[in-house]
Amino acid sequence: MNPMKSKLHAHSASRRTLLRATAALGLLGLAPQSRACEYFTTTLRVTHPWTRATTPGANSAILITRFDEVTQPDRLIAVETPVAGRAELVTGSRAGEIDLEIPQGILTELSEDGTYIRLLDLAHPLKLGRSYPLLLTFENGGIADATLNVDYGGGSFSSIRGFR
Repeated sequence: MNPMKSKLHAHSASRRTLLRATAALGLLGLAPQSRACEYFTTTLRVTHPWTRATTPGANSAILITRFDEVTQPDRLIAVETPVAGRAELVTGSRAGEIDLEIPQGILTELSEDGTYIRLLDLAHPLKLGRSYPLLLTFENGGIADATLNVDYGGGSFSSIRGFR
């Protein structure tokens, strides 16, 4: 084979490979993007469970999240994480066992200035940027195997970038 034709053939082959790779990457861009921090049960979606960093010696933290895409009424009946000895539901000035009604078709939000889950008997301080296992048990939907993020943010999802 002529050395000039050989170079042209090699250049053409590498160009085709580059075009194929570019096309494949372009197709990936057409695939639906998965949203980070979403967890699903058979009855609902849990979005971005998080808490603020705690100071050394703190005994509690507030778990904030929201439940939507609720296809049938459900109840949150248990919250477990290795960073807390126990959890309780706080509504106004009342605190007690985890038993949160989640109505069908309605967004239910846990927030610092409303109803929330208080994580008690912390094993250690919760540091910004860390994440920990979190199990949320629902009466009808089963268990959501989620991640508890130690995050920035205000008292509601609207103040967290990307959540509206």
